[in-house]
Amino acid sequence: MSQASFDARALRDAFGAFPTGVTVVTAHDPSGQPIGFTANSFTSVSLDPPLLLICLAKTSRNFATITGSAGFAVNILSETQKDVSNTFARPVEDRFAAVEWKKGPEGSPIFADVAAWFDCATEQVLDAGDHVIMTGRVKAFANSGLNGLGYARGSYFTPALAGKAVSAAAEGEAQLSAVIERDGSVLLLGSDVLSLPTCAMEGGEPTQMLRDYLETLTGLSVSIGFLYSVYESRADNRQHIVYRATATAGEPAAGRFLPLADALQQTFDSTATADIVRRFDLENSIGNFGVYFGNETAGKVHPVSRKA
Repeated sequence: MSQASFDARALRDAFGAFPTGVTVVTAHDPSGQPIGFTANSFTSVSLDPPLLLICLAKTSRNFATITGSAGFAVNILSETQKDVSNTFARPVEDRFAAVEWKKGPEGSPIFADVAAWFDCATEQVLDAGDHVIMTGRVKAFANSGLNGLGYARGSYFTPALAGKAVSAAAEGEAQLSAVIERDGSVLLLGSDVLSLPTCAMEGGEPTQMLRDYLETLTGLSVSIGFLYSVYESRADNRQHIVYRATATAGEPAAGRFLPLADALQQTFDSTATADIVRRFDLENSIGNFGVYFGNETAGKVHPVSRKA
């Protein structure tokens, strides 16, 4: 897409393909009250001197306070702190009542149970279009060793949880499947009895293998999203690994996109497929996705992903 035809939402979605961690940036306002906001535009800059940066929208209600502050803290959230991220991403009046915190060595609010935190002195504030880039000089920090919370394509994810599940499933004979969603519809194969697109896992990186299969099958460009289900089927004695995915516009060479309401009325090749489609319809309607671990009849959904 050329610059002349840039669409702001399309550009934002493209930027969102890059997985990041999730942080909450904190400081105090002139009256001494704590303020904070969720941010994933964060990176380390330098070890000597110790510098990091964050990006802040000029439209942020915290803009004047943060940019005028002598210092700020960056709290890197752990994979169990999705609710903290959501709280500080929304206009909640007393956000700090929902989190355990204390003043850091330099005075900015530091959260409990984070993956790491950095208490900084403001170094520079640089203009950058509709944002500013703030660099901070790290004055104190701590690293808990906890895994961080991930974020990509508008959803949270927990890298460690997904990685362990796929590794465990891949030790046996595994099948890869995808729930390919587009505009409220899902791609299903078959006519009278429907199924998810599925291929055998034959070694290598599972998401790349699955994407290659799906693009060859459908003739569409497919983006593999987050892990959706890992279960052992006693019917075929195989491990099944299911991912969420999206596809570009166009008529698929194989299968058809069915609105979720229509898909729920169909006959599926297994109870596991039917359960996956029903769960996807429910979670898609509330924007809160999880990862299922178990077998085709019993297991647990770990609610680790929420649409932004």
